[in-house]
Amino acid sequence: MKTYLLVLIILCALSYLYLRLAVKYKIIDKPNKRSSHKKITVRGGGILFPIAIILFFLFNNFQYPYFFTGVIAISIISFLDDIYTLSSKIRFPFQMIAIFLILYQVGVPFEPFYVFVFYLIFGVGIVNMFNFMDGINGITGLYSISVLLGFYLINCNEGLINSNLIIYSLIALLIFGFYNFRKKALFFAGDIGSIAIGMLIFFLGMYFTFYLSSPLILLLVIVYGADSGNTLIYRKFFTKESVLEPHRHHIYQKLVDNKCMSHLQVSAVYAMIQIVINVLIFKTYRLELQTQFIIFISLILAFILLYIYLFIKLKRKKISNG
Repeated sequence: MKTYLLVLIILCALSYLYLRLAVKYKIIDKPNKRSSHKKITVRGGGILFPIAIILFFLFNNFQYPYFFTGVIAISIISFLDDIYTLSSKIRFPFQMIAIFLILYQVGVPFEPFYVFVFYLIFGVGIVNMFNFMDGINGITGLYSISVLLGFYLINCNEGLINSNLIIYSLIALLIFGFYNFRKKALFFAGDIGSIAIGMLIFFLGMYFTFYLSSPLILLLVIVYGADSGNTLIYRKFFTKESVLEPHRHHIYQKLVDNKCMSHLQVSAVYAMIQIVINVLIFKTYRLELQTQFIIFISLILAFILLYIYLFIKLKRKKISNG
């Protein structure tokens, strides 16, 4: 408990220090026509997430060194991207290396090679999913808390990893929330925050899936996955837009723009839906594999249909509003 209090104090102090330094050195996000915010806001507040992982590494006998190395490497690149806006040609190789280190840490075998390559690409997709979904106040913090609580609940049963990794990260998310869970946020997570938390969740997801042999673990990010995956398909095959360009096609963006819901309302809805799914996963992840696959496919199809329904309804509302 004393260590948790120390972590809390360190992260509180560093969050305040970062806010002051970011204002001084103008590490800021300027709104544009695709932004959900209307005023200049400090970015990079998610630096607290890799710092929490550093504290875990130092206070817990340097556990998970390859995971730690990958997260720190990609966090440095992501923070530079927050400041200078780096090309994807620079970011992508570092993301691949970081994901490789996570897979090595988990113990994923290199053979068959094509399966390992699939995991590499899948990992990059998960990490960037968290980056793309970081578009409104509260969503990264609230949703990440809901996902980590799901992992923590299962870990209480299984004891697969050192739970301090999850707890330190939850502390960082709560402190981040103090600055971000507002109508007018004091700072955003930035690429460093969304990428770092995406790396953490990918590590936990791979670790739990690999050692529990349960496909249901993947559903711990189904709400983000449904929004991101369906939006990607829509942009790729219907709008013909570059998937790397900023846009406002995500359901969470349309709920803000067309339904006039507040940022925090939308963020809370996403988090609450995921928590409900987490409870279902916790009750079923030890069932026989065939039953798990039935649940898995059923939920995937349900979320696809829900996305299509919401997308059509919100698009019609936008048209009717002129």
